[in-house]
Amino acid sequence: MSPPLNRINSDERLPAQADVVVIGGGVIGVSAAYHLARKGLSVALVEKGHVGGEQSSRNWGWCRQQGRAREEIPLAREALRLWEDMQNDAGVDAGFRRTGVLFLTKSKDELASWERWAAVAREMQVHSTVLTPAEVAERMPGNTDEWVGGLHTPSDGRAEPSMAVPALATAARKHGVTIHQGCAARGLETSGGKVSAVVTEKGAIKTQAVLLSGGAWSSLFCRRHGIELPIGLVNATACRTTPAPEITSGALGTDLYCIRRRLDGGFTLALRNRGTVELSPDLFRYARTFWPTYLHRKNGLKLSFGKSFFDQIVRGTGWSFDKPSPFETERVRDPAPDMSLVNAAMASLIKANPELKDIEIAEAWGGTIDCTPDTIPVISPVEALPGFFLATGFSGHGFGIGPAAGKLAADIVTNATPLVDPAAYSHKRMIDGRRLAPVSPF
Repeated sequence: MSPPLNRINSDERLPAQADVVVIGGGVIGVSAAYHLARKGLSVALVEKGHVGGEQSSRNWGWCRQQGRAREEIPLAREALRLWEDMQNDAGVDAGFRRTGVLFLTKSKDELASWERWAAVAREMQVHSTVLTPAEVAERMPGNTDEWVGGLHTPSDGRAEPSMAVPALATAARKHGVTIHQGCAARGLETSGGKVSAVVTEKGAIKTQAVLLSGGAWSSLFCRRHGIELPIGLVNATACRTTPAPEITSGALGTDLYCIRRRLDGGFTLALRNRGTVELSPDLFRYARTFWPTYLHRKNGLKLSFGKSFFDQIVRGTGWSFDKPSPFETERVRDPAPDMSLVNAAMASLIKANPELKDIEIAEAWGGTIDCTPDTIPVISPVEALPGFFLATGFSGHGFGIGPAAGKLAADIVTNATPLVDPAAYSHKRMIDGRRLAPVSPF
């Protein structure tokens, strides 16, 4: 079941040309379109389903600096500022609030790793506090678990995934972006070795710059053009609860449950680092590249074998642009939730917080996370095809840093001074043969 989502209208007429075409209507694509339009460019955004329909509305709604890899901290810091700016510009509530993020642990080793992270973060102007057991108890007076400590970042925030991307799309449209839903991009046309147009199911748009922000679909789109992009797909699960007492106004993460306070009075609830990997030809293609990541995260992953394996064999990567593409076969990826994860998280939450004993699961859903081997996104030009750019592979971190990731992508597309140093996000690192290892600390 898909989570609730505010829907927006599409622009009826597909433009014959645009300065930039953005493929993908998630938080990254919408944010990039917004920032490109703010630079005075004509921008068309095409989306095979509807804006915010996949992982951008299925995530936890955390907007955090806390726990980010060193490479992502500058982007996360800028994102919080941009969340406020873009929400104000839209004139529509995206649910963004600076209510803080709190992690709790029962492991002394994990607490020590948080202390090391906090020291690095302070050097990068992110101020997080390592908490003693007494300080945890003061913040969570009704919690019955025993914690060795915690980590708190008061400047972090939260937003409502069901509201956020449609709100940002409203802001983008204010600046002239045209938004075309139910309009899959089938592929790219080139001239002189450079991008010259995007072919969609509703016609072609002439352009010299294309930004692909297709999430779980990006690797397939790239392979149609002979471009390697190692992306692994992980199906994740989350749920929302009925209204409940406010044990936290922000987000709370533990190994037993993770929650984020919602505007409707309930919580979004999930388990950290849990998911299902579907065995597929795509996965085997990049198995060697992803092996270190799998070893790092295997305790939280399930493997499954099903219909998608044979669908990918039949689908291939050589479809014709004048016939329906794979992106028109599955408009919105909607994997089933893993209710065993939902039930385990709910049981742990209630056991540790008896005042929540009367809450229930209102709705559960699945989503698909697009992961890179090192869990750092790709925000980069593609050297092999001038005019083609990527903003994808956000590895479950994309929602919170979306506004800044979109701004950085817009800077790269326009060859402007980048918001932050883009070196860590290069596409080249994915294909130059270096060994990629996961770098996200927690």
